[in-house]
Amino acid sequence: MITLQYFYFLAGALFAAFAVLSIGDGSNRKRLGNTAFWALLAVSFLGGSYIGDFANGLIVLALVVLGGFGLLGIGKPATTSPGERAESAKRRGNAIFLPALIIPAVAVLGTLYLKSFHVGGVPLVDGKQVTLISLALGAVLALLAAMIWLRPPAFAPLQEGRRIVDTIGWAAILPQMLAALGAIFFLAHVGDAVREIATRWIPLDLPLAAVCAYCIGMALFTIIMGNAFAAFPVMTAAIGLPLIVHKFGGNPAIMGAIGMLSGFCGTLMTPMAANFNIVPAALLELPDRNAVIKAQIPTAIPLLLANTVLMYFLVFRF
Repeated sequence: MITLQYFYFLAGALFAAFAVLSIGDGSNRKRLGNTAFWALLAVSFLGGSYIGDFANGLIVLALVVLGGFGLLGIGKPATTSPGERAESAKRRGNAIFLPALIIPAVAVLGTLYLKSFHVGGVPLVDGKQVTLISLALGAVLALLAAMIWLRPPAFAPLQEGRRIVDTIGWAAILPQMLAALGAIFFLAHVGDAVREIATRWIPLDLPLAAVCAYCIGMALFTIIMGNAFAAFPVMTAAIGLPLIVHKFGGNPAIMGAIGMLSGFCGTLMTPMAANFNIVPAALLELPDRNAVIKAQIPTAIPLLLANTVLMYFLVFRF
């Protein structure tokens, strides 16, 4: 059976390769910080399930120190120049995006059909993680397709990957950190506290009020926490499950899907989502670091309203 652990090992091997390549990069005066950062991340992916919570916690603290104290730098991997990349993109046109389209295609098809495949009576993939496995499988297949089509040097994917993660820096792992924060908030029963406050000040005895509180709350918590995955367990425990699902009989699948979309509206409006909103502004050297957020707000607010309306008309009818 293919489980998600195999792809954790693959990701760990990738980060280990970044660490090895970083140590030999003389162009980066902070290469030791980069090496330590990616090596620690590799350890967490390769052995996180075996080294225990305390050791994993120490790794997280070490990552925070390395990133927070500016110990990461940007190297100059042996890769193509911006001019060469521009020429390659111009020569191939929009076809250059075809390998990237393999990822969502495999993710959707795998989610729909991989559960039904069995080998010797054993499921081919872990049904509980089929979507994530399909997404990871799509990334691997996209890489293979690009290698066969473009025929780059063997180490080009590793060098290009290191170039990108060096540019992004510590923000590359921000979604993972914030998702873990959401799990901590859930275990700390923050959702119970939010429900108590919401029921005290908001008349949640009507389905529409519960839907509005859930969708808008998802967006607001995402703005505060920077990640919809961190907001989801809090708002679902506070309002989604006890009110929309249990009290009013809503469909949990529809609630979860549209609830996450509502949270993503918050992602568009917060500097806490640094990897989405602050890093692109830095990479593009925009004079206003909040320019990306300002451009996205006119889309985010109508989209949040549309998600709220959709949930109200769908969640109680299917």
